[in-house]
Amino acid sequence: MKLPKSEIKTRLAGAPQWSAKAGALVRMLEFKSFPDVVAFVTRLGFDAEANDHHPDLAISYRKVTVTWSTHSEGGITAKDFDAVKATDVLATVFRAKNPKP
Repeated sequence: MKLPKSEIKTRLAGAPQWSAKAGALVRMLEFKSFPDVVAFVTRLGFDAEANDHHPDLAISYRKVTVTWSTHSEGGITAKDFDAVKATDVLATVFRAKNPKP
């Protein structure tokens, strides 16, 4: 079930690196090297497949933008926030940083 904007805002308070944009949850991560990006994306891909919930990914050298949304529901659901938590754990394991503006 698609979450109301008020609940999305409340849940985002617990995920400060993420933002809600165009009906999705978005975070950009920066890694030490391109192989680190590939390793992170590969691991995230296996986790996503195991959960039958897949992000949109945009890779640009040492940066990756992860976008979660539940397309079948037309927006953000609780499943996306579960995926955000899992993504954050992997980001820590792979030593990702928030890119500098």
